[in-house]
Amino acid sequence: MDADLLPGHPYPLGATVRDHPRGVNFSVFSKNCTALELLLFDRHDDPRPVRVIPLDPARNRTFYYWHVFVPGIGAGQLYGYRAYGPFDPERGHRFDGTKVLIDPYARAVMYGSNYSRAAALRPGDNCAQAMKSVVVDARAYKWEGDVPLQRPYAGSVIYELHVGGFTRHPSSGVDPVRRGTYAGLIEKIPYLNEIGITTVELLPVQQFDEQDAPPGRKNYWGYQPVAFFAPHRGYSSRADPLGPVDDFRDMVKALHRAGIEVILDVVFNHTTEGDHTGPTLSFRGLENRAYYILSQSNPALYANFTACGNTVNGNQSIVRRLIVDCLRYWVQAMHVDGFRFDLASVLARDEWGQPLRSPPILWEIESDPVLAGTKIIAEAWDAAGLYQVGTFIGHRWAEWNGQYRDDVRAFVKGEPGMVRKLADRITASPDLYPQHDREPNRSINFVTCHDGFTLNDLVSYDRKHNDANGHANTDGTDANFSWNCGEEGPVKDRKIEALRDRQMKNLLSILLVSQGTPMLLMGDEVRRTQRGNNNAYCQDNEISWFDWRGVQVHADMLRFVRRIIRFNREHHLFQQERFWTNEGGPDVIWHGIRLYQPDWGHDSHSLAFELRASELPASDSSSTAARPTPPSSANSSTAGRAVGSDEHLHVMLNAYWEPLTFELPALPPEQRWRRGVNTALPSPDDISEPGKEPPVAGREYRVEARSVVILLAR
Repeated sequence: MDADLLPGHPYPLGATVRDHPRGVNFSVFSKNCTALELLLFDRHDDPRPVRVIPLDPARNRTFYYWHVFVPGIGAGQLYGYRAYGPFDPERGHRFDGTKVLIDPYARAVMYGSNYSRAAALRPGDNCAQAMKSVVVDARAYKWEGDVPLQRPYAGSVIYELHVGGFTRHPSSGVDPVRRGTYAGLIEKIPYLNEIGITTVELLPVQQFDEQDAPPGRKNYWGYQPVAFFAPHRGYSSRADPLGPVDDFRDMVKALHRAGIEVILDVVFNHTTEGDHTGPTLSFRGLENRAYYILSQSNPALYANFTACGNTVNGNQSIVRRLIVDCLRYWVQAMHVDGFRFDLASVLARDEWGQPLRSPPILWEIESDPVLAGTKIIAEAWDAAGLYQVGTFIGHRWAEWNGQYRDDVRAFVKGEPGMVRKLADRITASPDLYPQHDREPNRSINFVTCHDGFTLNDLVSYDRKHNDANGHANTDGTDANFSWNCGEEGPVKDRKIEALRDRQMKNLLSILLVSQGTPMLLMGDEVRRTQRGNNNAYCQDNEISWFDWRGVQVHADMLRFVRRIIRFNREHHLFQQERFWTNEGGPDVIWHGIRLYQPDWGHDSHSLAFELRASELPASDSSSTAARPTPPSSANSSTAGRAVGSDEHLHVMLNAYWEPLTFELPALPPEQRWRRGVNTALPSPDDISEPGKEPPVAGREYRVEARSVVILLAR
């Protein structure tokens, strides 16, 4: 051991900058390695370390933690590990002392064109072609009073956004150096404000391997993480080792100043190391048996509940600590506002892959005091059939409501038997979430997301067109509930284009008048297309990028989206924290084309409902219809006094292929129904200016085929 080195401490894990004495404490977990070396580098492409520090098991190991304090170095120092031990896959060990390993707690990662995933796959030393960990001093940033915003779900409008794809297109107007970066996103914050976005949900920004993709393609989405604590270097506009950390913080601070929250899509269910044929980059080479769920019958193989080759062992004690430490870091040091957990149901499995009734890691995340003010959102399923929408554990977890997506799509498409389901989806899915104390906005409602068709493609394609991905069109789901409106793909037929435009507005209107937290996909507001590709994970090109020319080309759609979001945010009815269908919530009354007579039948394609803050006026004396029995999962409530009495809406939904005439509820003599939205009308009449809604004459309203009408009582 070199004379200047100190034994160091096992806590905290990772590389920690110290002031007294000045230097860095390194600590890493490995139970079964027999020898460990800390490697220091001057450059990311160094063919060999400038210093190799062998750790003495007697002096530099406490229990299963290897540690050392190196004086005289600080933030920006590049480092890595070599772990020596048995390569015995049949017993779950895959140590390989020829490979440079990333610290699982690395706060930044450094690499350039030198990096080669293939070098980590083939035998031999990969030093010159390996990613290097970077020492980060988390204290060294001026936040200028910034704190996470802690906005409630009620009143939130989420925008799922890809940091790279948002500004990478030349039409973005962003300087080429900043295109596709955190800095580039900052330049587009005014656009997000203009739309009415309150929260951006960023596709993965944890450092991932862009080379984990089919030959000739790049990993674009980012669901192949390699360093959970590190912001992805590919989104940094700076070349220095610490660039991604400060660039990311600058972005968060700028978004917060604009009143916009930042949610991270985090991937704690698998890593880019893949299956038994994958590369050795970090976890596999440090303690394979701890970090991954291995096959019980053959530990040389990986359990694969993620369809990505391996499964992170989330309920193993060491991994649980890593996950919670990581989340705390992103909140405390990076100021993020919340997390969306990719394939969160994987974290409900035990160390052998069996589902748990009470998963420790999920309860730890929910109850952790550091995370108490953050949004935690589950994608409540995995790739092996564990589907937990409506049954995900906890009192605080929100869920991506995949059933909302499917049922709203199916209704708007015109499929039969959807009206009763639609009523449940509109009212925050009380059939899925029957808990009496559950907050309805924990249902994250969406009709499109990164995974699947864009909004434009949902109404333009009957089937997926994924040939560009290199899997012979076998990848991506076939369950799209899409309809091309008469012809596949781009068309010149104005009638088809008008119908597609209307169908998109129908989907958006239903989304923004539903109870729950709405989420939109980046670019849907300007009809972004992926040319029918519903699994563009490896398309880092114009198939996936936001084409900013759409802001002008589809200005009418953009205007509609801005207005319908504003409509949602300006009505307190949509920000209630009680189910509309429960005692104490606003009134929701179901109608059909006849008042109080909703048609719940299999062949029905229409529904109307009233939302109001007070008792309904007496029904029309000319009508003898009694109030109907609503669907069991969406009962009417007439006890609400939660919002102002001026908020009284009537929504009519016609997914039928012919016009239908709906009866309108009676109003007091001093009020009239006024047209807020009619998706069958051309812009700008499709959605009215606030306060300038034209009055509606008569006691009936003709709702055109495949359209949505929203009336306001004024």
